[in-house]
Amino acid sequence: MTPVRPLSLVTGASAGIGAAFARALAARGHDLVLTARRVDRLESLAGELRQQHACKVTALAADLADPAAPGTLCDELAQRGLAVDWLINNAGYGVPGTFVANDWRTHADFLQVLLTAPVELAWRLLPGMRERGYGRIVNVASLAGHVPGTAGHTLYAPAKAFLIKFSQGLALESHERGVHVCALCPGFTYSEFHDVTGTRMLMNKLPGFMWQSAEAVVTEGIDAVERGEIVHVTGRVNRMIKTMFKLLPDRVAMNLSARQSKRYRAQDAA
Repeated sequence: MTPVRPLSLVTGASAGIGAAFARALAARGHDLVLTARRVDRLESLAGELRQQHACKVTALAADLADPAAPGTLCDELAQRGLAVDWLINNAGYGVPGTFVANDWRTHADFLQVLLTAPVELAWRLLPGMRERGYGRIVNVASLAGHVPGTAGHTLYAPAKAFLIKFSQGLALESHERGVHVCALCPGFTYSEFHDVTGTRMLMNKLPGFMWQSAEAVVTEGIDAVERGEIVHVTGRVNRMIKTMFKLLPDRVAMNLSARQSKRYRAQDAA
C-alpha cells in the first residue's frame, strides 16, 4: 500500500542527479532524507525544499567511502523512527587515469562508494519495504554498463554493469512483495561529474544532442521504476547506442569503443 507521504533516501544528494531526484520527489509529495559529504549544500537544498514543498527533510552528512557509513546511516534512521520507502542509490564519481596510475586506496574507496554501499543500503532497507508491502529502489547505473569497457576510468563501466545485474536479480526477488527495483542508465548528463574528473573541456566537444539534463534523467527514472521497468536507459540517443553495441560483434564493438573513447579521455598520468 502506497504511503500518504513516502519517505525517500537520496545518496549523493548535494548536486547533479541526486539533487534533481530530491527536488522531483519533494514535488511529488515525498518527505526526504538527503545524504552526501557536503553538509552545507545538503542544508541549503533541504531549506529550499521545505520552503517550496512543505515537506520534512532530514540532512545527514555521510562519506560512503567509509565502510561503516551505511550501517551508521541506517542506525540513525532507525533511532529517528524513519522508515524508508524509496531508496535512490545515486552517490558516485569517476577516477580518471589508467588502473595503475592510481593507488589502491583510491580504487578501494571507489568500489566502496559505487558497489558495496548501494548493495548494503538495499540489504538493510529492503526488509522493511517488503514487510510494509511497498518500496522503490533506483540504482543509478550508466549507459557505460551496457557498452565495452575502455581504457581510463577502468573500474567505472564494470561497477555500473554490476549495478545493472544486481538490480535485475533484486527486482525478480522483490516484485511480488510490492517493491520495484530499477537500474537507471543515463548517458552524458549535465552535472559536476566531468568537472571533478578534469575532463570538462574534452566533454564540451561532444555534440549537444548527446547530452541530457539531470531533471530529464530523473523524470524518466521515476516513471520507469513506478512502471516496474527493471532496466531503463534514458534518452532516445542512448537507447540507440545501447542497441547498436548489442548487435555488433564483440571485436567490432571493442574497436569502435576504443577509438571513440580516446577522443574524450584526459592524458594518462602514468
